[in-house]
Amino acid sequence: MHAGACGFLLKDTAPRALVDAVRTVADGNAILAPAVTRRLINTFAGQRPPDVLAARRRLAVLTPREDAVVRAVARGLANGEIARELAVSETSVKAHVSRALTKLGLTNRVQIALLVRDADQ
Repeated sequence: MHAGACGFLLKDTAPRALVDAVRTVADGNAILAPAVTRRLINTFAGQRPPDVLAARRRLAVLTPREDAVVRAVARGLANGEIARELAVSETSVKAHVSRALTKLGLTNRVQIALLVRDADQ
């Protein structure tokens, strides 16, 4: 769910129920198998929501260009795609990503994406 899933079904879900679930999610709704609902609620109830303000403060140390690159990384874009979108060289994108990782105390692009997600909640 944290990764963006819109639902959860058990592998023994009947074919017709699976088709209905796909339609439900395609309509913009979420679906959960009744057998996992209580477990999911218990799991998420025990977790604190992300500290949005803390995430925003962390991102505030970035330059405007680093911020733009970091947000593009969070959208899943590759360095070449970011370079084209921002009209800079791919080498510049790599440098911005590297500096942002250092400033933010992160080690990889997934951590960037999670931090941006937390800041944008």
